[in-house]
Amino acid sequence: MNWNKTIVLAASLFAASFQVQAQDNLINALKANQNDNSKSGFTFTEVINLGNTSVKNQGSSGTCWSYSGNSFLESEMIRMGKKPVEISQIYTARNTYLDKARTYVRLHGGLSLGEGGQFHDVLNSFRKYGTMPQSAYTGLHYGTTRNNFGEMTNMLDAMLGAVVKGKTLTPNWEKAYTAAMDSYLGEVPEKFDYNGKSYTPRTFADQVIGINPDDYVGIASVTDHPYYSQFVLLIPDNWSFDRFYNVKMNDLTDIIDNALQKGYTVAWATDVSEKGFSWKNGVAYVPEKPFEEMTDQEKSTMFVGPKPELKVTAEERQKAFDNWQTTDDHGMHIVGLVKDQNGKEYYIVKNSWGTTNDYHGYLYASKEFVRYKTTSLMLHKDGLTKDLKSKINIK
Repeated sequence: MNWNKTIVLAASLFAASFQVQAQDNLINALKANQNDNSKSGFTFTEVINLGNTSVKNQGSSGTCWSYSGNSFLESEMIRMGKKPVEISQIYTARNTYLDKARTYVRLHGGLSLGEGGQFHDVLNSFRKYGTMPQSAYTGLHYGTTRNNFGEMTNMLDAMLGAVVKGKTLTPNWEKAYTAAMDSYLGEVPEKFDYNGKSYTPRTFADQVIGINPDDYVGIASVTDHPYYSQFVLLIPDNWSFDRFYNVKMNDLTDIIDNALQKGYTVAWATDVSEKGFSWKNGVAYVPEKPFEEMTDQEKSTMFVGPKPELKVTAEERQKAFDNWQTTDDHGMHIVGLVKDQNGKEYYIVKNSWGTTNDYHGYLYASKEFVRYKTTSLMLHKDGLTKDLKSKINIK
């Protein structure tokens, strides 16, 4: 028996199993961050609420980036005066998984696997493969009614682990990898009917969705690269090594504010593993006092009405990023703005975990939380101010 290969395969299976459980574990952990009477303590007044489609549920899959990224594109259709289409989130995801697998093999395994991705993966898939409505490709195969990627991800990652340990690479691995996805998700139709007309993924993307992927920009904020220049954001889910425009911390909320005021929604990648984030209560903020220093009473009322917040500096934001306190957990969709009873502003955030929380699938994130915990943003370039476009040199 080749013990080296056995150890590698076992490690690959363990890592894949851990990755596929991460999303479920995250949601379950966040259930502890809740108060039963939270909602009664807040009075939110709507300031901006832009068009968006119904809340979806990604199930047991790490596809938040595809759900929120495609939700963003659906809102773009509304903004452009089109009737929105529920875009197939799993079609986007499987295309991305195949491209990630190709890169993994080219790098001889030197790449993070798993189900995670970034918003630009949605655009890259759209550009390369087109898209289709969810009704044409659900990814729900062999009688399933909810995404459950555990077994599939274990299988796919183990296959790649075996491929990169071979001495010579054959062209057959990609056929086998695609066949495994077909077994779990179903084969992708070459053509499909929608509203009485036949389309391919390419013609559907061009004729029905109608966005230009080159019109969208990725934004991030770090202190170890020059501001208003592009850089590669080094997080595991940026497997494609795409580049982001680097802005100052306070620019993040200024960008979102300007976009919302002009009618543009924003795709938002963030860390939701913080004690100040409660999915059940639908509130995210930065507590003024560290959780470890709170009394039991303070802990039990964290989400009962507005609370004072810590004012975070760019240096503190960077430190949290560098020491892994800020992690690249989740992607969501910012669709509006509200004020609480004290006049403090929060963003309306559409999630993809179903509708079981206090606000039926939405949550309210404070601007301080967004400044502190954002990993990246994606938006239409026309949602930026003229001044910022000039600084980063885009037209």
